[in-house]
Formats: sequence, structure tokens, C-alpha cells
Amino acid sequence: MKSKKSPVLTLVRTCCRALDDKKAAQLTVLDVSAQSSITDFLILATATSEPHLRALRNDLEKVLDDEKVHVVGVERAQESGWVVIDAFDVMIHLFRAEVRERFSLERLWRDANEISVSALLQAPKVKSPAKRPLTATKVKAKVKAKVKAKAKVKAPAKAKRSRA
Repeated sequence: MKSKKSPVLTLVRTCCRALDDKKAAQLTVLDVSAQSSITDFLILATATSEPHLRALRNDLEKVLDDEKVHVVGVERAQESGWVVIDAFDVMIHLFRAEVRERFSLERLWRDANEISVSALLQAPKVKSPAKRPLTATKVKAKVKAKVKAKAKVKAPAKAKRSRA
């Protein structure tokens, strides 16, 4: 179970960092894996206004795209004050304050385990392994190989002459 949750928690952490960077308020993470067959984690965040809500959604969509996460769906009814982004194992709910208070998802999922957002945000960022820079010799060799390959493709085949 740990192996499945580890990449999902990394995604949760990445989403929380993106939301925190954009000044989302009341950031809450709930582990609903024991209560839900639909998703494992809920991320709840509050926006200060409709433009802030759109900014949070746009930034989150960019982050998910950068991470190559398949987004199952996005529900963003115009001016509703609530946006839902379904990333399968993680479902993100972005609200305006009055809408969050009205629907109170925290009470609905009161049996879920709350994950400490501050602990998630303080965890060290996992760096992807850096690629070694190509040396000048390797660059020249790659360019030469590409030029040679293109020359073979572009050069017309010579017709053989037959002696009669």
C-alpha cells in the first residue's frame, strides 16, 4: 500500500505547493481512501474572489500538465464559486469562502484522516535526476549522425544500367 500512496502523496504535495504559492486560503488535505472508492485524497482550498479562483485553477492545471497527470475532468460552472479538478487519485476542490462554508465538505468527510498541510509543504522537494550536459564532441557526433541520416533519406537511389 505504501508504494501506491507514495507517488500520490508526491502529487498531493505538488498541488499543495502550487496552491500555497498562489495564496490559497484554508488549504486542507483529507485522506479519504478508506471512505471512498472514487479517489484517495481530497484537497480543499479557498479563493478570495472569482478571479483568484480562476488563477488557482489555471495554475493547478499547468502544474498537473507539467507533471503529466491525466486529468479526468474539470467542473467549472461559470461564476459558481466552486471548481472541481479530478486527477483520479486526487480530487481538488477550489471554493470561494461563502461557497465552501455552505457545502462544508470537511463535515461531509469527517471520518477521513486530515493530512498536515504544513508537513507536506515543509517536505523537501524531490529533484528529478539531472541530465549530464553534452560535451562538444558528443554534440558534433549527434549532428553528424543526423546529417548523414538525412542525406541517405533525401538522396535518390541511383538506377542501375543494364548492358544489352
